Amino acid sequence: MSAISANKAELLAIANAVASEKMIDKSIVIEAMEEAIQKSARNRYGAENDIRAKLDPLTGDLTLWRVVEVVEEVEDYFKQVDLKQGEKLQPGAKVGDFIVDPLPPVDLGRIDAQSAKQVIFQKVRDAERERQFEEFKDRQGEVITGVIKSVEFGHVIVNLGRAEGVIRRDQQIPREAARTGERVRALITKVERNNRGPQIFLSRAHPDFMKKLFAQEVPEIYDGIIEIKAAARDPGSRAKIGVISRDSSIDPVGACVGMKGSRVQAVVQELQGEKIDIIPWSEDTATFVVNALQPATVSRVVLDEDDGRIEVVVPDDQLSLAIGRRGQNVRLASQLTGHQIDIMTEEEASEKRSKEFAERSKMFEEELDVDETLSQLLVAEGFAELVEVAYVDLAELATIEGFDEELAEELQSRALEALERQEAAHREVRRGLGVEDALSEIPHLSEAMLVTLGKAGIKTLDDLADLATDELIAKKREAPRRRGPAEGPPQRRPQRETDKGGVLGEYGLSEEQGNEIIMAARAHWFEDEVSEPTEEAAHADSTQ
Repeated sequence: MSAISANKAELLAIANAVASEKMIDKSIVIEAMEEAIQKSARNRYGAENDIRAKLDPLTGDLTLWRVVEVVEEVEDYFKQVDLKQGEKLQPGAKVGDFIVDPLPPVDLGRIDAQSAKQVIFQKVRDAERERQFEEFKDRQGEVITGVIKSVEFGHVIVNLGRAEGVIRRDQQIPREAARTGERVRALITKVERNNRGPQIFLSRAHPDFMKKLFAQEVPEIYDGIIEIKAAARDPGSRAKIGVISRDSSIDPVGACVGMKGSRVQAVVQELQGEKIDIIPWSEDTATFVVNALQPATVSRVVLDEDDGRIEVVVPDDQLSLAIGRRGQNVRLASQLTGHQIDIMTEEEASEKRSKEFAERSKMFEEELDVDETLSQLLVAEGFAELVEVAYVDLAELATIEGFDEELAEELQSRALEALERQEAAHREVRRGLGVEDALSEIPHLSEAMLVTLGKAGIKTLDDLADLATDELIAKKREAPRRRGPAEGPPQRRPQRETDKGGVLGEYGLSEEQGNEIIMAARAHWFEDEVSEPTEEAAHADSTQ
């Protein structure tokens, strides 16, 4: 390394060459050279000195100097001088001034030159990594093409030209062979800073990768005329996309398929033969679910908005088609629509309705002390719970065929009494579990809920106050249920689902109600904080 001891023309030539090769700013290379010269000069003159170097980027002239402070009494002889010495270095110097003391250029030896070289290389390497990060940090969600550099422990390292990316094993298309030297397209999913350079994570299994491929093949999607509203993939096997057109004259499905399937086939080939169902998207959830379950035919759809579940009834001969191989069709439809989908046949649906009808009729018959005919009338009119009978508008109850106002009043009275009996029974169980009475004063909490809390070990205000809202009310999510014959072991649940719900998830409390419950449980914390200084103040007053 003779960059430091080279003449000024050579110094500039080296700086220009390094900046061009690494594609970084020339000023960064100049700064690195100055830092290297400073380090080497300190080795020569003493590390305790405050030595600075300046390399002129235009002329290549190198200036070296030492900075000292003028003080009344010298404590550090390397960085300070007294007033007399300071006036010699700079006439008119005053105490507190910082003076530049020029130094002669140093002729670096082999060891100093090697050290300077390492400093420059490190600085340039850091600048190059920063440049790579700045280049890729805003490209998340973009499809990029690279060359496979190597395969390490199942992860594919891709040369992106100015940086390297990695396709982790779980982001690859199953059974796709990665060969060194082959070109590959992938989606940039994340870019992170790292000591060894930016970490660029790529994916070929992400649903957005398929969306981007369609945007490249279908001009209408690129132009915004057609939009892909939802996508779900079982990488390498099957996928579904929901599309909508903003121009009524353009068929979104036909545009994505292309002439003789040319457009969709281009995407299929890139995805290693992955079969793609293109489905018209609809704002109506039931319609979209019916479309999403294609090619199966659906007889009826029942929505449960509270639980986010959808019950789909299909003819007996369509059951296996609706479920799909190893539950693939219903699982992709569930991911695409964002709802849990329960598949059942007409016979199963009829059995379920009959069972529910019988259970509800029996419950009304026992709790309201009425005959079977009257209880069945209530169920037939859509009543499912005691609370509905107790608090429904009296006029609505009286309009049921065979009912009058007197009977409606009697039924409501009995429903209220039954609810009170249930509350009393739950209260006894709750107290047996050791749940504090203070919890019964919290808004929105019934005795049945308090029993559930007690069984979960939540028995005091502090126990309840320590919970987050989600831990209290989040509903438990389950995988789509598959009725009838299905091949293979249970499939992995979609990522949007969680196995564990909140303690009171079954009661359908809203987020606002959950927040009110938690804040009411925490109220005594704030009362304690207020009372403590008040007691101290009262004590202080009494001592005066």
